Amino acid sequence: MRRDNQSSVSEFLLLGLPIRPGQQGVFFTLFLGMYLTTVLGNLLIILLIRMDARLHTPMYFFLSHLAFSDISLSSVTVPKMLMNMQTQQQSIPYVGCISQLYFFILFGSLDNFLLAVMAYDRYVAICHPLHYTTIMREGLCVLLVAASWIISCSVALLHTLLLVQLSFCADSVVTHFFCDLIVLLKLSCSDTSLNELVIFAEEGMLSFLPLAIILGSYICIGTIILRVPSTKALLKAFSTCGSHLFVVSLYYGTFASVYFLSSSWDSKDIIASVMYMVVTPMLNPFIYSLRNRDIKQALEMFVNRVNLFKWKSLNPLIAEKSTVRYMS
Repeated sequence: MRRDNQSSVSEFLLLGLPIRPGQQGVFFTLFLGMYLTTVLGNLLIILLIRMDARLHTPMYFFLSHLAFSDISLSSVTVPKMLMNMQTQQQSIPYVGCISQLYFFILFGSLDNFLLAVMAYDRYVAICHPLHYTTIMREGLCVLLVAASWIISCSVALLHTLLLVQLSFCADSVVTHFFCDLIVLLKLSCSDTSLNELVIFAEEGMLSFLPLAIILGSYICIGTIILRVPSTKALLKAFSTCGSHLFVVSLYYGTFASVYFLSSSWDSKDIIASVMYMVVTPMLNPFIYSLRNRDIKQALEMFVNRVNLFKWKSLNPLIAEKSTVRYMS
């Protein structure tokens, strides 16, 4: 934004969710519980992967970064939404709005690329099992994650720099619960043709590229399975790809309903935004752990360690005697 335009608007007003005043307390409790579940669940996934050496594999390496991205994506928007619901003060400073937009695009794009990287990992595991360790080596995994971060940061920075060049005049009411790029462009009294062109080009090149990688990976996986139509192969593929495929369907389904399938920005779109920014990050730890034997075993070992630590702290004399007896 030019210096002479910075005084045109100092803050925006977030209308928030279309909730009746009498229902604010119920939805505040609901979203607070969902946010805490998201943070604690994904932190637990990261902790288990770091602690258990059996989970030091490419799949869980990517999963730990996805869990961190999910925590960050929810933390960008949900705490501000909860604060507005509690205080009834819906204003957000200009700088805060721009910062929220930047990190929303960053972690939203990062989720997109990490899902594509995980799909490629599943493709190599099923289609090239004998060469999996040589292909998905540590250097390549780090390179894929680093590239995802760099591209996501660049995309977010590009949209943010273009946005701050615009002027925002009288209307500063954001008809959403966070600073979304599309809504902010509608509030601008400047020419937004360049912004829209960049959005169109970026969506075409970067957003559909991960989706194409995911679809291509699963088409190849399906082709391999059909060549050997056995129940054992089908169950193995489902156990390997089922969780990731479900997360992809949930993520892209809600994303498409927001930006491509809707004709206007109404309450249905806001609900869809809540789905992919609040509900999906909360469900990811459960989806990846409920049918995952390795995660279950790591969780069981973690619980046993915690119980042993509590037992030793509550019974120091018994623990000391047990240690002496063991050493003798």
